[in-house]
Amino acid sequence: MLLGVFFLPGTLANCGVKPGLRITTPKKIEALNGSCLEIPCIYDTDDTSYDSNRTIYGVWMKGGHNFGDNPNIVIFNSSGSVNTYSLNITGNLREKNCTTLFPDLKTNYSDEYFFRIENEPFKASACDDPLIITVKDSPWSPSINIPVGDLKEHQSVNISCSAVTPCPHSPPELTWNLPQDSERQTERNTDGTFTTKIQETITLSDTHDGYNISCSARYPVNGGSKTAETEVTLNVSYAPRNTSASISPSGLVSAGSWVELSCSSRAKPPASFTWFWNSKHGAVNVSIGQVYNFSVTEGGEYYCQATNDLGNDTSSRICFGVKDSSWIPSINISVGDLKEHQSVTISCSAVTPCPHSPPELTWNLQQDSDRLTEKNTDGTFKTKIQETITLSDTHDGYNIRCSARYPVNGGSKTAETEVTLNVSYAPRNTSASISPSGLVSAGSWVELSCSSRAKPPASFTWFRNSKHGAINVSVGQVYSFNVTEGGEYYCEATNDLGTQRSSMIFLTSKDGFLVPIAVGISVVILLILCLVVFVW
Repeated sequence: MLLGVFFLPGTLANCGVKPGLRITTPKKIEALNGSCLEIPCIYDTDDTSYDSNRTIYGVWMKGGHNFGDNPNIVIFNSSGSVNTYSLNITGNLREKNCTTLFPDLKTNYSDEYFFRIENEPFKASACDDPLIITVKDSPWSPSINIPVGDLKEHQSVNISCSAVTPCPHSPPELTWNLPQDSERQTERNTDGTFTTKIQETITLSDTHDGYNISCSARYPVNGGSKTAETEVTLNVSYAPRNTSASISPSGLVSAGSWVELSCSSRAKPPASFTWFWNSKHGAVNVSIGQVYNFSVTEGGEYYCQATNDLGNDTSSRICFGVKDSSWIPSINISVGDLKEHQSVTISCSAVTPCPHSPPELTWNLQQDSDRLTEKNTDGTFKTKIQETITLSDTHDGYNIRCSARYPVNGGSKTAETEVTLNVSYAPRNTSASISPSGLVSAGSWVELSCSSRAKPPASFTWFRNSKHGAINVSVGQVYSFNVTEGGEYYCEATNDLGTQRSSMIFLTSKDGFLVPIAVGISVVILLILCLVVFVW
């Protein structure tokens, strides 16, 4: 198999006064030991004695053209008389095509070869057109071709890997680290030799910069194969990307202290940097360069922009607050005068100098509250969490705590606030009691007392159930009176939000004694008590 084809200018001395035969073939061919070689060959003559209608024989001579002095230089005659190297003329001699195949080359085949045509009576050798064949042991590296010189991202380029192909019937196998679905093609060159190649069209991106394309050519030889490899590194230009900004120190800083902003970006060619400050009136260009140092007078939001010939890219925002300690969050309740059964929205908000790095808010209400960062009317920002709850008496006196944690360089700073809920509610758990309890004599004094949990505090009214309905017998928490007859008593607790009645207190008279009995005692217990009193 042929690996390389080269032309060497110049001619040898003529066999006669003028050459009778000319051939067109590469002047120098390099081949691989153990492989095959196809020699592209075309002959021509101006001699009128040549007649393509007669029998034509092609002859190859090695080492010279004067076979009269040394007949051993003839290594092939298409008549079949000589074929030292098992050659085969694959071209059609009648069409002046003398293409010849060497099936299996050895290193000792390296030499100078001459071609001859015998077409009785015409006989001539191409003495001025020698062919030099060099057989080597090592294959040649394939070549990787990229038609575009200055590679840029988003460009579509056709990349090919090609290898010299001395034997088009047994081309080398090409492999590379681009998609392996590339089809192998064997093409004829202008000098008659062949090249095998694979190719792939890719759209370049920044990831291709520095990418090594490797391609190997494996040539089959007698008893195995020989492989050579080549590699090229892509040099792709691309616009800035992965642009980021950093600050030192970060978080809260004291007024008058120095901070350093630093910008980085991946770009080719390297990017230039511009710094911007987001003011209330829009972005303001404050510096040029990768690093921006300044003395702090007020907090704010900053970002950088990286630019090269192919584009630009903006970093995320960084910001800081000018303060030695964290801002204390504030708790807001949508309604001022809280009452039970009201639905109120409670929020906790914190000053947010950096909307892209808001403080973390936590409280002892529902922890699934969504964190929101909102823009204020003056252009500043605040972060808040909120929850809507329906108030009950259990919320009265409840302490709501909220903390804001601000990230700072090397850790965080936290501030906390707390408010206590003041919830009004109607009377509940209203109850009545009697003193003394147990058996009392007629004419003795008893004291009825009423209690209730209410906000604002309840006022109390006492009632006795008569045959004609409930009678208001007293106003106030305590009702004292001289017992003359039995009856049923209860109290009512009242405030602006409602009223609640106590359970009944019973006074029963028998044989001059009165027995106070609480409401809810069953009929069976009343009978037993009456029996006990009777027996006593």
